[in-house]
Amino acid sequence: MKYDYMIVGAGLFGAVFAHEAKKKGKNCLVVEKRGHIAGNIYTEEIHGIQVHRYGAHIFHTSDKRIWEYVNQFAEFNQYINSPIARYRDELYNLPFNMNTFSKMWGIVTPEEAQKIIADQIADLHITEPRNLEEQALSLVGRDVYEKLIKGYTEKQWGRDCRDLPAFIIKRLPLRFTYDNNYFNDRYQGIPIGGYTRIVEKLLEGAEVRLNTDYLANRAELDGLADKVIYTGMIDQFYDYCLGVLEYRSVRFETQELEQENYQGNAVVNYTEREVPYTRIIEHKHFEFGKQPTTIISREYSSEWKKGDEPYYPVNNEKNDSLYGEYRAKAKSESRVIFGGRLGSYRYYDMDKVIASALELCEREL
Repeated sequence: MKYDYMIVGAGLFGAVFAHEAKKKGKNCLVVEKRGHIAGNIYTEEIHGIQVHRYGAHIFHTSDKRIWEYVNQFAEFNQYINSPIARYRDELYNLPFNMNTFSKMWGIVTPEEAQKIIADQIADLHITEPRNLEEQALSLVGRDVYEKLIKGYTEKQWGRDCRDLPAFIIKRLPLRFTYDNNYFNDRYQGIPIGGYTRIVEKLLEGAEVRLNTDYLANRAELDGLADKVIYTGMIDQFYDYCLGVLEYRSVRFETQELEQENYQGNAVVNYTEREVPYTRIIEHKHFEFGKQPTTIISREYSSEWKKGDEPYYPVNNEKNDSLYGEYRAKAKSESRVIFGGRLGSYRYYDMDKVIASALELCEREL
């Protein structure tokens, strides 16, 4: 059978394209290297708990069109992302807000918090930040940096903050209100029953082949479709001929515990450098679960190497320049279209993935 489109990757970008293509009467073949659909938003139900296998995913957007689009495929709950930061035995609210500052300094008014931060910044006399540490100190002062930024950032990047470039942190939002809502977006929630169901509905009507590595079977697969929508790593598509783009990877340790409630919150960040994991996710709290057991996942950040799962593109000057070279090469392709997080070498929130896929659909279909 000849297909109009072969979509490489059964994640959110590819699934949205497949759904819209079917509405236009197009035939799609979806090939996926993993043994499941939904990419990194894959959720697996265990004892009634939707486990986010590849890290916490909270849907949030200010785009009403995207919110209405995704609500065609699921009912969303009213989950509000309010993570906790743990530094030794001290607990702080994130994002940095008046609850954070009140706990840290024993103050109650925004004016008091602003004065403490301004005084700490002034005492440092940093005029031209030379690295990430100096940039962060010049934005939030020493206390917030030492307790809530330094160790976490060093674990995320695998190197000392003084060895990271200043431009990685362009701003650090400080809120002088008692508001623990991590996102400012108007719409927010978690799909009841998990994300996998959304992708299942998006892929209805398309043929899906799991455990199928497109790059390993390119000669055989390329003849099956007129065009290819490629959502994998753009440098891998070209066999790294111009160089290797850098990523950070994440390793998950997931365990079931014979207790109802482990940490009292869905997300707890561990900001000490000495604690090897960056955060612990307790999955049941995303859907306000009351199950007698609980499932947690510890997340460990690591340097990416070939064969690892790529999570976060390292968008510095060197990598962005290299991506530009690959992008120029990709533009010469007559039948391959690159998209999604890996194909675009960008970290996308889910709403931006959907928006990007719909933009492609408008141009292509």
